[in-house]
Amino acid sequence: MSEKHVPTLETRKLGISFGGLKAVSDFNITIDKGELVGLIGPNGAGKTTVFNLLTGVYKPTEGTVLLDGVPLNGKKTHQFVAAGIARTFQNIRLFKDMTVIENVKSAFTKDIGYGMLDAALRTPKFWRLEREATDKAMDLLDICGLADKADKLASSLPYGQQRKLEIARALGTDMKVLLLDEPAAGMNPTETAELLSVINTIRDRFGIAILLIEHDMSLVMKLCERITVIDYGQTIAEGGPEEIANNPRVIAAYLGENDEEEGENLA
Repeated sequence: MSEKHVPTLETRKLGISFGGLKAVSDFNITIDKGELVGLIGPNGAGKTTVFNLLTGVYKPTEGTVLLDGVPLNGKKTHQFVAAGIARTFQNIRLFKDMTVIENVKSAFTKDIGYGMLDAALRTPKFWRLEREATDKAMDLLDICGLADKADKLASSLPYGQQRKLEIARALGTDMKVLLLDEPAAGMNPTETAELLSVINTIRDRFGIAILLIEHDMSLVMKLCERITVIDYGQTIAEGGPEEIANNPRVIAAYLGENDEEEGENLA
């Protein structure tokens, strides 16, 4: 008898209410290792609320979040990160007064490996582990096309590069699941194309499960094998890019019922 398949990330009837108002209801999704899934919907549909539920920022009032089949309900945000769920944010949250490489190395703190005494005395163990951390950080920066910016202040980077730095830092947590919240927001077409390449490289190299919220429909359609659409906190459609692009309910809810030009943009 074959073993039952266990998705990397799964939600079962996930929901949350605020003051009697259901912000998300009966949300079900599965994402496997190496899979990239899109989560789209109109403004206020509940997409970021879902991300907050998947990272422990909000406690669900119903349903369950599972990572490798293990329920995470009741755990705190840092425990979600330690378990293997990392995210980026709509609003960039970097340490602006630290260098690019220091931002990435800040993600390694739970695996630092040396004590305060080693750091104070600059022992051989300290220098060895620091070299390893630097090499790992440079590798992640190289993946994101930022290796030549390692010693620059994060605040000095152009907007698109700050976005990529946030992704590099998230990768530093050794996650199993990466949640990308509007990673292309504010980017020009060149930066968006570079981001697309970075995300594909991350999926191919690390084989992690990726869930993407994004308003840039061309990016979603190029990147995602499957797409889930929510409106008013409820799932209204699931399927491949072509199926979603031609779904009348999606076009009506997401783009406006009579907006033919927008409907063409979705395709």
